[in-house]
Amino acid sequence: MKKVITVITTLSLIQGCALVSSPVYLNHGVSAGTTVISGLELRGTASWYGIPFHGRKTANGETYDMNGLTCAHRTLPFGTILLVRNLGNNRTVTVRVTDRGPFISGRIVDLSRGAASALDMLDTGTALVSLKVVGNE
Repeated sequence: MKKVITVITTLSLIQGCALVSSPVYLNHGVSAGTTVISGLELRGTASWYGIPFHGRKTANGETYDMNGLTCAHRTLPFGTILLVRNLGNNRTVTVRVTDRGPFISGRIVDLSRGAASALDMLDTGTALVSLKVVGNE
């Protein structure tokens, strides 16, 4: 009986262990490339990125324009349109996912400088925001 329990326990543990090829792209059960249902809402900390990345290629192949209205998200498909609300001042902006990130723990989105400006968060660098999926390209 002990052997049966040991085998069952071992198999259960092995089944729960799986290697993920790109764990940075997994978040909230949605993987990159998955069609996302409009209305999905997330809350967390947003940051922004600008000058060092301006003119470089984004993960979707576009040239990054720091003054545009785009963002980086770990898992949402490229072309996803998000309504971002700064919960501190209630300002909103609509952005499109073109890049991957943020790569700092605890942040849910990296906004372009233009989007961060619209949310009045340039000086603070980060803000508590809500993200709502409103469509895709």
